[in-house]
Amino acid sequence: MTGLSARNLGRGPFTADSVSEGAPYELSNGHAIQCMPTGGRGARANLIGAAVLETDPLVTEAGVDVGYSSEAHQLRAPDVAIGNVPDEPSWVRGVPPLAVEYADRGQDDEELERKIAELLAAGTKWIWVVRLAGPRRVEVHQPGLPARLVRPGELLEAPGVLKNPVRVEELYDADAAHDAMLRNLIQRQGYTSLKEALAQAAQEGRSEGRNEGRNEAARALFLRRLGRAARPDEARMLEERLETVGAEAVQDAAVDAKGEALAAWLQGGPRPQPG
Repeated sequence: MTGLSARNLGRGPFTADSVSEGAPYELSNGHAIQCMPTGGRGARANLIGAAVLETDPLVTEAGVDVGYSSEAHQLRAPDVAIGNVPDEPSWVRGVPPLAVEYADRGQDDEELERKIAELLAAGTKWIWVVRLAGPRRVEVHQPGLPARLVRPGELLEAPGVLKNPVRVEELYDADAAHDAMLRNLIQRQGYTSLKEALAQAAQEGRSEGRNEGRNEAARALFLRRLGRAARPDEARMLEERLETVGAEAVQDAAVDAKGEALAAWLQGGPRPQPG
C-alpha cells in the first residue's frame, strides 16, 4: 500500500480509537498517514502472496490490511499479516509476528522505513518488503539486524510462524504460488508430498475394490442359496448385513443354510447351523 506521510516528528492529535474501520489512514505517533489505493500489479501480488502464506501448515491466523494498534497513537496496517489476526471487529492490539509489504512505483520509502521501525519496535519479528519495481527482490527486516536482500530462487524463512520456506517468486508469481499452495494444502491434510497423497489414494482405491469384490461374491452366493429373487426389504437388509457383519459372515451363513432358513437369518433370526 502506498502511504503519504505528514512527516511531523512531534506527537500528533489522533489516536487509534478516533479512526473508523475502513478509513484510508494509518497513524504514526498520532499523525494521520493517507493510504492510497494499490495498482493492478501490486494488488495481484498481494493476493498471491497472502494465499501462499495463509495456507502454510503452521498458520492459523492471517489477514490483509489488518489495522494494528500497539499503543494509543499508533495504527499500522501491513499489506499481509501472519499471526495475531483474531476473528473480531475493530483494531487489533499488538502486532503480527510476520508482516509483508508490497512496494511498487510511487512508494514513499521514507514513510515505509518509519512503518517498518514502528512494527519492529512493537514486536514484529520479520518484515518482508517485496519490491515490484525494478529487479524483483525482497528486503528482510528483523529487530537488531541490518536489512538484507533475498532474490528470486532464494528462500525466505520465518521459523515458528511458517513451516515451509518461501521462494521469493512465490510472493508475486501466480504459477510458483499455485505450486506452493498445493504443497501447503496437501501437508495440512497430513501428507508430506503430492506423491504420498496419490499413493495413499491409490491404496485406498485398491482396498475398496477388494472389499467390493468380496461383497459381490458373498451377495451372489447368498442369492443363489436363497433360491429365489430377494424382496426389496431383503435386498436392503442384505446390504446392511454386508456392512455390519462383513462378507465372510454372510458367506458362512449362506454355506450353512439355504432357502427360508437363510431368509430368517437375514431378518434377524439365529445364525444357521451347519447341516
